[in-house]
Amino acid sequence: MKIFIAGGTSGIGLAVARKYLEQGHEVGVCGRSQEKIDAIEKHEKLKIYRLDIYNKLSFEAAVKDFSKGELDIMIASAGSYSNSRTGRLTQDEAVNMLKVNISGTLNAFEIAREIMLKNGKGHIAAISSVAALLEYSGASVYSKSKRVVINLCEAYREALSDFGIGVTAVIPGYIDTLKLRELNNNDVSKKPFIMTEEYAADIIIKSIEENRDKIIFPKKMKIAVSILSMFPKKILSMILLRKKNEK
Repeated sequence: MKIFIAGGTSGIGLAVARKYLEQGHEVGVCGRSQEKIDAIEKHEKLKIYRLDIYNKLSFEAAVKDFSKGELDIMIASAGSYSNSRTGRLTQDEAVNMLKVNISGTLNAFEIAREIMLKNGKGHIAAISSVAALLEYSGASVYSKSKRVVINLCEAYREALSDFGIGVTAVIPGYIDTLKLRELNNNDVSKKPFIMTEEYAADIIIKSIEENRDKIIFPKKMKIAVSILSMFPKKILSMILLRKKNEK
C-alpha cells in the first residue's frame, strides 16, 4: 500500500509511519521542522517532504509526487498546541492552531479525496483529541479546533462512503510524545491513562484496517469523558477550569 502521513516526522505520526514501514508498505511523511526530518532514520520505502500542510499547493505537490496517482491511506496527524488558555493566546499562537489543525486537515481531506475518487477506493484518517469531546465555556482554542476535525471526518464520511472511501476520526487521550513532555517540563506522571506512541499507533492502524468510523481510546479515558459529558455545561466548566488553574 501507499500511505501518506501529514505530520509524520514526529510524535504519533512518525510512530504510525514506522509501523507501516515494518509491514513493508510505501510511506510518505511531511513536516516543517528540518531538525526533526534530519533525525529520522533512512528507509528505502520512506519519502520525506518538508512543508507546511496549510500551504495546499506544496502539500498537494508532495502527495502527487509520492503517490503517482495511487494513494491507499491518508492520515492527517499534524497538530499545533499551546499551553496558553484562550484569553492568553498570542495572535500567532491562535492563528497557527487554526491553520494547522483546521486548514491543514481540510487540505489533507481534499488532496486525498481527489486521488481516491479517481481510483474508487482509499481511506482517510484524522487525529483529533478527547479534549474535543467536552463542550464547556472556557474550552481552549485547541480543543475547539480539534472538534472541527471530528466534524470534518463526519462530513467527509457521509460524502465519500458511497464511493469506496472510508473515513476514521481518531480521538486519543494523552500520548507520551516528546511534545507533551516539552510542555510539561518532562513530567507526564500526572496525565491520566497516558499511552506510549507505539501502543497508540497500533490502535490507529487497526481502526483503519477495520474501517472504523470513530475510535476513542484508551478505554478508561473514553469512560471518563462519557461520565464528564453527563454534567451540565456550567458545572463541567467549573470542574475543568478549576483543574486547569491548579496546574
